[in-house]
Amino acid sequence: MSNKSNPIRILIADDHVIVRQGLVALLEQEADLSVVAQAGDGFEAVQLFRQYQPDVTLMDLRMPHLDGVAAIMAIRAEFAMARIVVLTTYDSEEDIYRGLRAGAGGYLLKDADPEQVFAAIRTVFAGEKYIPSDVGAKLAERMVNPQLSERELDVIRLIVAGKSNAEISGILHIRESTVKFHVNNILCKLGVNDRTQAAITALKRGIASLPE
Repeated sequence: MSNKSNPIRILIADDHVIVRQGLVALLEQEADLSVVAQAGDGFEAVQLFRQYQPDVTLMDLRMPHLDGVAAIMAIRAEFAMARIVVLTTYDSEEDIYRGLRAGAGGYLLKDADPEQVFAAIRTVFAGEKYIPSDVGAKLAERMVNPQLSERELDVIRLIVAGKSNAEISGILHIRESTVKFHVNNILCKLGVNDRTQAAITALKRGIASLPE
């Protein structure tokens, strides 16, 4: 139970300074919430978690050096009881699935109302899950979709990057006939008819992202 004299101690991990400053200003308005540290990337988040061992961590997904999912996994491997809420702009079913599978107790989008942010922190602090209905619906959709194998993920990401079967063959050091086999499996699992549709679907679902 938290109160003014014993507030919930929060670590914020986000690579955008303005976002961090906005969250600090927002959270410090609540008597039972207190920001104890801020991290600008996933690696720093792990280090600061070790140092401060906060009650709740707000974790962005896309950050330099170490992304949010990897940071969550690293923290949870060392601190099994760590309570983490993903706070991100990314709402694809794959992002949601990976974040929660890594050990996050909640998942919020950055356009959430302040009251939702407060509720998520307090709920996860209490040891419960906080998954809004729209996030839950996408998670359910992800759970019923056939999962691509690690090799199929390698192939679809290279397809999204614009690589041909011959180029994929060279990059992954597999036969071109094997690449074609994987491509056919990907089309079937994604429920599409061609490589272009597969790339679009992979981007929408968050399975792959465009090269920077």
